[in-house]
Amino acid sequence: MATLSIVIVGLLWLNQVCAIAVPSSPPAGAAAVDPSLVSVSIEFFAFPGYTQLRGTNNCLANLASLRGAAPAVRIGGTTQDRATYDPNLQSAVNYSVASPADAPASLTFGPSFFTLASQLKGDVTLGLNRQLNNQANSLAAGSRAKQGMGNLLALELGNEPDLYASSSPIAAGAGWSQSADAASEARWFTALAPSLGNIFQGAVYLSWNTQSLLSSIGSAALDTIKTISHHSYPQSACGGASTDLPKLMSHPGIVSYVSQYKAEASAAHNAGKRFFLGETNSATCGGGGISPTFGAGLWIIDYVLQSALIGADRLYFHHGTIGNCAYCWWGQNAVYSPYYGAVFVSDFLGSDGVKVAMLDDGRSAVATYAVYSSSNTPLRLLVLNSNYFDGSGTRSTASVSFTGLTGGTKQAKRLTAPAATSRVDQDASVTIGGGGTFDTNCAKRGSEGTESVVVGGGALTVSVQASEALIVYL
Repeated sequence: MATLSIVIVGLLWLNQVCAIAVPSSPPAGAAAVDPSLVSVSIEFFAFPGYTQLRGTNNCLANLASLRGAAPAVRIGGTTQDRATYDPNLQSAVNYSVASPADAPASLTFGPSFFTLASQLKGDVTLGLNRQLNNQANSLAAGSRAKQGMGNLLALELGNEPDLYASSSPIAAGAGWSQSADAASEARWFTALAPSLGNIFQGAVYLSWNTQSLLSSIGSAALDTIKTISHHSYPQSACGGASTDLPKLMSHPGIVSYVSQYKAEASAAHNAGKRFFLGETNSATCGGGGISPTFGAGLWIIDYVLQSALIGADRLYFHHGTIGNCAYCWWGQNAVYSPYYGAVFVSDFLGSDGVKVAMLDDGRSAVATYAVYSSSNTPLRLLVLNSNYFDGSGTRSTASVSFTGLTGGTKQAKRLTAPAATSRVDQDASVTIGGGGTFDTNCAKRGSEGTESVVVGGGALTVSVQASEALIVYL
C-alpha cells in the first residue's frame, strides 16, 4: 500500500492553499465501495404513490447510469409497524388521513403492493410489522413477497424497536428493553426462517447499538440474519428542535459523527453480515429548514464517502410523505437541491470506482478524496469546500494542489449554487458542470461542461469556493 502524505502549506480566510500527494495506489484506510452505496428508503404507506411519480424512475435511473448498478430500495419506516396485510385487498394500500400531508395511524396493504415492489430495478428490502405482534400476518406477507419479488434482498421485521413502549403489543405486558427486543427478534426470525429463509435484516435501531444484538441474539437466530441496519440522522427537527446547516455540512463534523458507526460495521462484518445505514437523512421529522438546501446536497457527498470509509456498505436515504418531505430528493413534479449531491458523488465514484480514500486529515473544512479502479490506479479526485456561505459578503476560496500526477491536461466538473442555502424549489440555480440541471420529472436538462486543468511538474492546482465541490478526472 502507498503511504499518504499531507502537507498543509497555508491557511487563510479568503484563500486556503493545500498541497496533497495523490497515492499511486489505494492507501491504508481506503475502503471498498458497493455499487449501490447510494440507495433510497421510501416510507411504507407512501411507496405506491412514489411508483406513480415519473421522477421516481428517472431519479433512480440517473444514479444507476452513473454507478452501473441500480440503487437499492428499502420500503419501510414508521408506518410499516402500523400496517396489516390483507390478501383480499384489491388496491396496493388502503388508509384514510385528515390531510394529504399526514401519515396514517393504521393501514392495510394487498398483494399488488408486492407487484409494485417487484418492478424496482435494484435490491429491495421490505419492512413488515412486528410491533403489533401478529406473527402470522407478517409471515403471510413475507411469503407473498418471497413468492413474487425476484429482487427481494431482505425482510425487516419492525422499525426502530428502540422506540417501542411497554404498552406496545409486542411487549405483551412484560415491559420493553434492548434485551427484550433481542429475544423478540430471535423468536420471530427462528420461527419464520423455515418458511422464508435466512433473509432477515436485524436491529433496525435508531439509538441502540447493533453490536449488542449480534452478541446476544444466539447462534440460531444469528444464522437467519442477512444484513444489519442502523438508522442515522445527524440532527433533529422534532418538537420544534433547531437545526444547523453549517454544522451539518462541516467536514470535520461529518468525520466525527460517522466514526461512531465504525465498531458496529466491523462487528457486523466479522459476523458475516453486511452493515447498512438502513434509513438516514439530514434530520429527523423531515429536517426543517436545512434539508431542502444545496448545503444538504454537499453534506450528502461527504457523508456518503465517510460512511464508506468506516465500513457502511450502503446508505438508504429516506423519503417520506409526498408533498410534506423537506429532506426528499424528489416529489410531485419537483426535484430538490440535495439530489444534486447524490448525483455528484455517484459521478465521482462512477461505474469503475472500487475503492475510495480520504486524502486530507479530516480536520479542515476542505475535504479531498480519491477513487481507485480495480487495477488500483487513481481515477478521479474530489474537492469539497465545506466552509459555509450564505450568499452575503465575500465568498472564500480554497486552492488545492495535487502532486504525484502524470502530465497532460485534465478535466474538472464543478457543482455549485449561489449559496449553501440555495433551494431549487425556490428557483435557485444549482448546476453541475455549469449548466447541467434536472427538470421537474428528474430528466436531465442542459449541458454539463468541464474545465481544463493543466498538470505541470507532476502537479495540478484547482480552486473551489466555499460551499462548492469539484471532481477532477485523471
